[in-house]
Amino acid sequence: MKGACEILGLDPLYVANEGKLLAIVPAESAAATLAAIRTHPLGSKAAIIGEVVPEHPEFVTTKTRVGGTRVVDMLSGEQLPRIC
Repeated sequence: MKGACEILGLDPLYVANEGKLLAIVPAESAAATLAAIRTHPLGSKAAIIGEVVPEHPEFVTTKTRVGGTRVVDMLSGEQLPRIC
């Protein structure tokens, strides 16, 4: 995916990726939720990838390759047309 996005000049954060689950759960339920998802064969690689913090209300930020942070902008349209 990374190589294809680089060749096409696309940001992988905005490419349609069906069949994935992103669940936002209370912090005290995160470990139990993750354990439950991992019991299914398709959830064996499930991981906690972030957290909701008060420092950035209403924004999603991500860490950059060099250790900084950036805001993940809302996509104003579809980057790739949906096939299904």
